[in-house]
Amino acid sequence: MNSQYYIAAGSGGKDGFDVAVTPESADWTESSLWTITLAPGESVDLNSAENEIMIVPLSGSATVTSEGTKFDLVGRASVFDGPTDFVYVGRDSVYAISTVDGGRFALCGARAGNTLPFRYVPAVDISVELRGAGNCSRQVHNFGTADTFEADSLIACEVITPGGNWSSYPGHKHDENTANESALEEIYYFEIAPGPDDSAGFGYHRVYGTPQRPIEVLEEVRSGDVVLVPHGYHGPSVAAPGYHMYYLNVMAGPGKERAWNIVDDPEHTWIRSTWTDQPVDPRLPLHSSSTDSASEGA
Repeated sequence: MNSQYYIAAGSGGKDGFDVAVTPESADWTESSLWTITLAPGESVDLNSAENEIMIVPLSGSATVTSEGTKFDLVGRASVFDGPTDFVYVGRDSVYAISTVDGGRFALCGARAGNTLPFRYVPAVDISVELRGAGNCSRQVHNFGTADTFEADSLIACEVITPGGNWSSYPGHKHDENTANESALEEIYYFEIAPGPDDSAGFGYHRVYGTPQRPIEVLEEVRSGDVVLVPHGYHGPSVAAPGYHMYYLNVMAGPGKERAWNIVDDPEHTWIRSTWTDQPVDPRLPLHSSSTDSASEGA
């Protein structure tokens, strides 16, 4: 029996969206995610309302128009083809997404108190970071993190985990506003690279709580699946051998500071010290030309 925090591909759509996670559907207050598939020549008219939005091509290209300004998204063939350009839409904005050749697009959202300008960021400006080492190596596209892009409350990034590796490890949490932690509601959206003959890959994702705030999630995840993290430690995300894993993280919280401050599960934080003597997985970076080395975080 699946957890209430797991949304299987094909089961979480609404109003033309393949995935539609809102504060109302998730029973929280800040974070949202929509994904949409558009056919060649198709367009959709949208309103950001009280949300700020980052539009991220998962596959294909598009044009985003708002209030007389137009940005062309080059996009990419798939989420495993390196970082993509993206567009930011502020709250209380009417906008449209159109595509000549078709594609799939993620709309990362968060409740926003301020209206910031409509902006475009090219793929070449996206920070690509390698975290961890050995079989905990992963590749992070920091397109919408607090230290790389200005937003009101929304934080977003992408993570590529090579087949057989663990990411979001050691398990960590961010569900309290303290000196070392920021309360953030988090959405994980997964895609798994197919194997030979388009065999369908899979992975696993774990969320677990504290005695004070229990939560228990252990799900097999496949392309299009979503896991919600309202609180608690989360990780690892495990990619089955032979199948690379992608996930899109969307986060926002009610605190005044837009920050991603985390604390490790104290039982497992020692794992970080083992990375010092291990090389980064030589398969990384996947389809990317620029990297920075690091060993912290998701």
